[in-house]
Amino acid sequence: MNTNSLTGQTVSSTGSDTKYNDFIVKAFIISAFVWGIASMTFGVIIAFQLVYPELNYTRYFTFGRLRPLHTNAAIFGFALSAIFATAYHSAQRLLRVRIWSDKFAITHLVLYNLTIVLAAITLPLGMSQGKEYAELEWPLDVLIVVWYVIFFVNYMMTIIKREEKQIYVAIWFYLASFVTVPILFIVNNLAIPVGLTKSYSIFSGVFDANIQWWYGHNAVAFVLTTPFLGLMYYYFPKHIKQPIYSHKLSIIHFWSLVFLYIWAGPHHLLYTPLPDWLQTTGMVFSIMLWMPSWGGMLNGFLTLTQAKDKIKTDATLKMMLVGITFYGMSTFEGPLLSIRAISALAHNTDWIVGHVHSGTLGWVGFMSAAAFYYLVPRMWNTNLYSEKLANFHFWLGTLGILLYIVSMWVSGITEGAMWRAVTDKGFLQYPNWVEITALLKPYRIMRGVGGTMFLVGYIIMVYNLVKTIGTAGSGFKEIDLRVKA
Repeated sequence: MNTNSLTGQTVSSTGSDTKYNDFIVKAFIISAFVWGIASMTFGVIIAFQLVYPELNYTRYFTFGRLRPLHTNAAIFGFALSAIFATAYHSAQRLLRVRIWSDKFAITHLVLYNLTIVLAAITLPLGMSQGKEYAELEWPLDVLIVVWYVIFFVNYMMTIIKREEKQIYVAIWFYLASFVTVPILFIVNNLAIPVGLTKSYSIFSGVFDANIQWWYGHNAVAFVLTTPFLGLMYYYFPKHIKQPIYSHKLSIIHFWSLVFLYIWAGPHHLLYTPLPDWLQTTGMVFSIMLWMPSWGGMLNGFLTLTQAKDKIKTDATLKMMLVGITFYGMSTFEGPLLSIRAISALAHNTDWIVGHVHSGTLGWVGFMSAAAFYYLVPRMWNTNLYSEKLANFHFWLGTLGILLYIVSMWVSGITEGAMWRAVTDKGFLQYPNWVEITALLKPYRIMRGVGGTMFLVGYIIMVYNLVKTIGTAGSGFKEIDLRVKA
């Protein structure tokens, strides 16, 4: 059985054709375009709200309400759309079989986007559980469980009915996410409803904090890391038409990463009432994450050496290279920030904001963009509208990320140092926090400018890819949704 990588069509030895379900891939790509622009726009707005308080012009669009809308739209709207698009696409090709149920896939798509729309309505209205990355109230949590079960059954049944015996490591990374996320989500969101729009967690005190950051840290691990590593291991070799440098290293990377990551959450609770032994456990496992994370980064870099001549002209390859670089940077910085002495300086400062966005913009943002640049011409069977626009997007986005994270590094370290500064008599040197905030204003303006540059670059990408789709002239109409034997 052979696969045409451009048309996505599998041709069996008997000569009969079995088309993959590419409609669902296309639909989630469009979903990523919409939620990407929305989430990044909210991010830019709240960045400037921290500098210009007058932008908090109504209670529905204050920083406190837009910030969770930004994070939910970015992580669960944009990033999950990219994950589902690439998971549906890569699974069918790596397993050499059509997705198990087209109806399940469509139901997943509709209910998923309905959830994000309802989140965009309820969060500005102040309906929130008040938990980081888990703000949605219990009716939406139940809706999430429904469509996630539908998706998970569909994905697992596709693996069970596969025609390819060996499961490539990219599928393993996706599976790590799809198995772990529901465990994290359900446990952290266990709550007692007291109405349609309000509930209270069944956990309390330091136990609640520990459960929250076990979830919060691993939401980053198993939503923003492992599935994008699966994306890297599939689309990077496919794009350069060369095998991954070391399959053995990719397996070591997988098992060591998924074992170590799940224990690192307590490093968010250093210097709290959490037991010292548990804080130390989180710190130690965080430091050990350096090894598997950099093993995966090096596997990517060494794979790149097989196509280094293409870097100058290929915008998609540049994005993959920079994305992998930011993966290495953020997975070095994260364990560094988990060390007690460094956390004492950095915690709750702008440095943390810079760290988070070096991963989300540099790693997740650019790897998603690279996947879209790879997928759209192939899904719509056409050529990219403009390689020049793609290169412009790359440079604008890269400069935007650098401006963002460097300004946050400087701001964060300055902020932490000023908080800790004392006079000769032992009093705080800067007891007036307004003075500190005023000093940080230029850096936070630069952060807003950097975020705006990244947003503009993303809009340019969407324009470029929509024009690419337009040149195909077929849209969704030619997609065959019939299941063939």
